[in-house]
Amino acid sequence: MRPAATAVAATAAALRAAFFAPPIAASRLLPPRRVLLLPLHCLSSSSSSAEPPPLPALMDAQFESFRAQLDGSSALRDRIRAVVSEVESASRAATAALLLVHQPVPLSDVLGKAKLQVEVIKVLYSQLAEILKDCPGQYYRYHGDWRTETQTVVSMLAFTHWLETGGLLTHAEAQEKLGLSSGEFGLDVEDYLTGLCFMSNDFPRYVVNRVTSGDYDCPRKVLSFLTDLHASFRMLNLRNDFLRKKFDGMKYDLRRVEEVFYDVKIRGLVPGESKQEVAQS
Repeated sequence: MRPAATAVAATAAALRAAFFAPPIAASRLLPPRRVLLLPLHCLSSSSSSAEPPPLPALMDAQFESFRAQLDGSSALRDRIRAVVSEVESASRAATAALLLVHQPVPLSDVLGKAKLQVEVIKVLYSQLAEILKDCPGQYYRYHGDWRTETQTVVSMLAFTHWLETGGLLTHAEAQEKLGLSSGEFGLDVEDYLTGLCFMSNDFPRYVVNRVTSGDYDCPRKVLSFLTDLHASFRMLNLRNDFLRKKFDGMKYDLRRVEEVFYDVKIRGLVPGESKQEVAQS
């Protein structure tokens, strides 16, 4: 055999021996491991600190916080409703006093009784403002507890103001009469507007009783006022909600006042107009 062939054969045999040789055990290559034994209490403390708290504990903590919040809110509502109940009682008393305007009673006596209740209501609203100071920024969260009563109060104030002046009670004047401000606790605009709509319900009966008493110029005054008020409301972009429904009812009050005015005018009872002038018009 040639020397070159012999060398190639030897190299191939060496490669086969190296490739098919059994693997060397890892224990023969690496130094022996040293096992460190720790006390049992050390193992338990380290493992417990790394674990998150159990799920029931998290749920209990969260719902305990919710319970405290709801209990606080419920207690606050109870305080608010106690004051609102007194506002409702005073408002009913003032409205009952204003009903005497349909009777032959001096207007000064009627307004005097109503104003006494307004002073009581003013004090009660100051108490509401004090209660709401405990939860700043939560006005509209509890606003529903006194919304209806406020609308009734505004209606009474607006009607009283018209009886005194023949004009409209402005939003700023209503706030002043109730002792409110434009800050944290004020008069909501929608409550004010709804109160004005409620006020219009009093005019049809009022003009009929005034005409019966011989005041034939009253329908003209009321008609002029309601016409201007209705036109002003039409400037607002009201949605299909409670305020819109109340505003829609105002046109029926306006129509009833118009009918009374036309009846008086046709009969020539309007001051300053004769039957001949009415016929020509």
